[in-house]
Amino acid sequence: MRLRNFNIGRHLRDRLHYSWMLLVLAITMIVPVALLSGLIYKSSFLLSEQSFFQILFSNQWKPLSGKFGFYPFIISSLWVSVVSLLIAVPICLLTAIHLTQYAKRWVLNLMHPVIDLLAGIPSVIFGMWGILVIVPVISNYIGPLFGKNISGYSILAGAIVLSIMIIPFILNILIELFRHIPTELKETSLSLGATQWQTVKFVLVKKIFPGIVSAFGLGMSRAFGETIAVLMVVGNVVHVPKGIFQPGYPLPALIANNYGEMLSIPLYDSALMLAALILFVIVLFFNFLSRLIIVKSNIHN
Repeated sequence: MRLRNFNIGRHLRDRLHYSWMLLVLAITMIVPVALLSGLIYKSSFLLSEQSFFQILFSNQWKPLSGKFGFYPFIISSLWVSVVSLLIAVPICLLTAIHLTQYAKRWVLNLMHPVIDLLAGIPSVIFGMWGILVIVPVISNYIGPLFGKNISGYSILAGAIVLSIMIIPFILNILIELFRHIPTELKETSLSLGATQWQTVKFVLVKKIFPGIVSAFGLGMSRAFGETIAVLMVVGNVVHVPKGIFQPGYPLPALIANNYGEMLSIPLYDSALMLAALILFVIVLFFNFLSRLIIVKSNIHN
């Protein structure tokens, strides 16, 4: 009888734990759907009056005249995010390789809190640093080097600041990937006569390539969503940038600069919600693309 009661109690506890874990899972899955549904609903007011493709590919941003063209903001976001990733990719990958494969153990232990500290710095601090250091350097040195007379507030300034912000995020993932590679894999390669660099290049990197792609895909998504620091140094000029020395106006900066003061204008409010929806979809696209590359890599491996 006592054993039976114990089994019944254990079964009830198992069902209880299963129920609350299922509830948490459901909430986690519902949140992005709810966000997407809310953005679509709020954007529908503008989309009912203007064509989506006209809004998407128009250069005209004149809200008071009813013209909401998002093309300059989308291109600016792509410029800043892609250039920042091009800066961060080699730095993160080579740093992770050095810390896990070449450096002494104490160097890695020393760098871990430094990386975590860098990741915890508020974005506004990076923005101030960009204004005080990066913008003058671009204006006084880098710009004239390429024959450009610019103020320094540019796509390049935003990309440099953004790359510094996403480096700790990507670097932590890469370090963990390299640390979890089986030691036997490396020892087998070295025992066959491969050099340390050949082992890293042809064995270790190939082994964790899907994880590397995932790390950079997440870094791209993170880059698209950063707001304050980029807003402070990118220039915020509504035009289609054609180079890294020109100012830009990314989508997050558009939302942060205008949301709140224009709520009294329904179409303006709907346009900003549509900007958030476009940003949401772009981030989902890059996540899906990185996931697709991972799946394809696993199939071929």
